Amino acid sequence: MTTTEIEFRDPIARAAQAHDELPDMHGEKMVLNLGPSHPATHGVLRVILELDGEIITKATPDIGYLHRGDEKIAENMTYTQFIPYTDRLDYLAPLANNVAYALAVEKLMGIDKQLPPRCQYIRVICCELARISAHLLGIGCFAMDVGALTVFLFTFTEREKIYNLIESLTGARFTTTYTRIGGLARDLPPGWVEQCRKFLDEVVKNIDETETLLSRNKIFVDRTRDIGVISKELAIDYGLSGPNLRGSGVDFDLRKAHPYLVYDQLDFEVPIGSAGDCYDRYLIRMEEMRQSVRILHQCLDKLPGGPINIPDGKTVLPSKDKVLTSMEELIHQFILVTQGINAPPGEVYFGAENPKGELGFYIHSKGGGTPNRLKIRSPSFVNLSILPVLMPGHMISDTVSIFGSLDFVMGECDR
Repeated sequence: MTTTEIEFRDPIARAAQAHDELPDMHGEKMVLNLGPSHPATHGVLRVILELDGEIITKATPDIGYLHRGDEKIAENMTYTQFIPYTDRLDYLAPLANNVAYALAVEKLMGIDKQLPPRCQYIRVICCELARISAHLLGIGCFAMDVGALTVFLFTFTEREKIYNLIESLTGARFTTTYTRIGGLARDLPPGWVEQCRKFLDEVVKNIDETETLLSRNKIFVDRTRDIGVISKELAIDYGLSGPNLRGSGVDFDLRKAHPYLVYDQLDFEVPIGSAGDCYDRYLIRMEEMRQSVRILHQCLDKLPGGPINIPDGKTVLPSKDKVLTSMEELIHQFILVTQGINAPPGEVYFGAENPKGELGFYIHSKGGGTPNRLKIRSPSFVNLSILPVLMPGHMISDTVSIFGSLDFVMGECDR
């Protein structure tokens, strides 16, 4: 790095001391509202920036424009009725949200170890397809924000193929509501496995092409390398998770640290960064997509036969033919639909490794079909908490790079 570059980037270097008040560099400051109606804020995020010329001296996120009271809604619904609302959290990975919520309720009921093997494998397939889909969109929008429109078109082409697979599997493209407490809504349709294999062969080529377009692109590299640096200690202190945490060099992935479903039976690697800048976070997501492809191939190869739901008529809705021919199944269906699953008293927390980070559900039950309290640990909300210490010292043009690299969704942030 030349002396000129060091002098130019000196204000950016001060971002490392973001805990302290930055001194005035030029004089009078200006307040600028970035968002909530701005394409680079990836939703309705408003950040109040205090500027000294082109340098950010203070950044205050203002959230809540998409708040819908999901947690209170959950406390007035049966456990099954709340599943469609989980689609609307990280609405770029609804299948993964469904699975995380279902696993939390199943942990409360003590049936999480009873799930049939086929159900567990299909759930992992859903989670990893959701991860690829979310990362494709995240990288496509990130690239577009810093000027690379072609990448956006590439990634959305592949994402459309995932939606075709999801539509074939669940009947919906976007809001899937596919998982059920104790199993799944339906089994894989005929020919779906072959279609999925075909997609996996195609998406790896797209990932390679995207990397060719971006990884050595001078404009992209200049706008992301050494920008938005998050140290390992700072990432841990602010509770970051997912690619944003691993980009800072922290080796933590819930699929490895606290395995659930059949992740402990699968062979995959967790990519770890070193610099903790925007460029590292981009590289982490690129490699995570490749590892997801690797996981999906193993799941399709090992996919067992058998049932997709636990054999318990008091937890899973009985089949329609039995409801129409047996009084006991008719009673079970009536109770499940009107009163919900009879969960025991107690409290649990379950966190899943979602595309944005750790999506956790805390459930406090007093018994019966509805939770007494339900709290959601949304990764986007936690990841955004670092903005006030991350952004000061950067140029205002760096904000879009930082936002794109954090890859947040306001649907789960505001809840």
